[in-house]
Parts: sequence; C-alpha cells; structure tokens
Amino acid sequence: MISAVLEAVWATALGESDGFTRPVPVVVFLVGVTLSMLGLGYAMREIPIGTAYAVWTGTGAALTVAYAMVTGAEPVTFLRILFIAGIVGAVIGLKLVKPKPPVDAAD
Repeated sequence: MISAVLEAVWATALGESDGFTRPVPVVVFLVGVTLSMLGLGYAMREIPIGTAYAVWTGTGAALTVAYAMVTGAEPVTFLRILFIAGIVGAVIGLKLVKPKPPVDAAD
C-alpha cells in the first residue's frame, strides 16, 4: 500500500514537473518512482503479480485523482467519485480473494 501511495506521489509530481522543467517536482518524481517500484517489487515476493500490480495501479490511480480533486486541479462530480469508489472496491475485492495455488505441470 505504501508503494501505491508513492505511485500517486510520483504521478502528481510528474504532472507538476511541467515536462521535466521544474527541478523540485522532477526530484520528487525520481525519488517517488524509484521507491514505488522497489516497494512493488518487494510486495511481489508475497503477493501474486497480477494482484500486486492491480492493487498498486488501482490504488495509485484513485489516490492521484482524489488528490487532484481535493486540490481543485480536477472537478469533483458524482460520477468521478462513483468510479473512484469502483476502483477502490475492486482493489479491496482483489485483496480479499484468496488465490488458488498454481497447478503443478507434473500432475
């Protein structure tokens, strides 16, 4: 989850970097993307890749849009909130569903 929060940080910083022309957002982007990827890689040691990636991207995307709406960069509408809730619901569902163990090819 920390990695997903960092995804929202680097995505927001990327938008604020104005095409990599503003140094502070560029540094925040570089640090955020590095730590986010390291966290995702670490999470994949214990979580199946599909679930880990979906949780990472879904949570990061929802947080990025939520932050943009809170700061006024994007409009707040009922449909936007509904679809963000859908993303969050899907992420929660993926975390709650227990993956089946892989089928052994020798069986």
